[in-house]
Amino acid sequence: MTRYDEIGVGYALGRRTDPRWLAPVLDALGDAASVLDVGSGTGSYEPPGRRVVAVEPSAEMVRQRPPGAAPVVRAVAEALPFSLSVFEAGLAVLTVHHWGDWRRGLDELRRVSRRQVVLAYDTALHNDFWLVREYVPEVAALELSRPSAPEIADYLGASSVRVLPVPWDFTDGVFPAHWRRPEAYLDPAVRRACSALAQTPPATVERGIARLRTDLASGRWHEEHADLLSLTEWDAGFRLIVR
Repeated sequence: MTRYDEIGVGYALGRRTDPRWLAPVLDALGDAASVLDVGSGTGSYEPPGRRVVAVEPSAEMVRQRPPGAAPVVRAVAEALPFSLSVFEAGLAVLTVHHWGDWRRGLDELRRVSRRQVVLAYDTALHNDFWLVREYVPEVAALELSRPSAPEIADYLGASSVRVLPVPWDFTDGVFPAHWRRPEAYLDPAVRRACSALAQTPPATVERGIARLRTDLASGRWHEEHADLLSLTEWDAGFRLIVR
């Protein structure tokens, strides 16, 4: 059983494609007609109108893929069952931090594709998120154990790195998606869609959420974070890396 067979139940409900991230992903793929989507999950950012093959180890995630999604091969990034440069582009969206050996996985992505497009995040910036800093600081250790976007870009020898800010009304429920909507984190379904919270001891998360609930009721959160309420987007560290 893979990790997402356990924590991925209901994932597709909370993690919906946002066109404001899909557009730069498509731009980064350029005119590539064949795309390998590694760690594809439910296929949120698979490009339409191209020959796409998905790689996903979790049966639970495969089960949630919508009708008409790209065909799926059950495999892991570190051992892709494809020959040299068979795809024009390799895509990896918010998945590298879950790979057992991320460097080997990136080597495999480079082996089977002529262009690589990787969406990752800067773990230090993630740890500066108010939910981590003030309520669930235990998440920080998990994040710091994961590869960070600058490391990934350096290892790939990236030709470009683009900042992908998180809009205040983002529809893809990534961990910091609700940076201006703190009430959302009171919903267990929202928390389950965030792997950083799903992989943190439940009692720890519950203590932090209880403090957040209290601060929202008292108005303290809004006083402390009034600067965020006027922003339309925020840099949580997400980076689109292209080689």
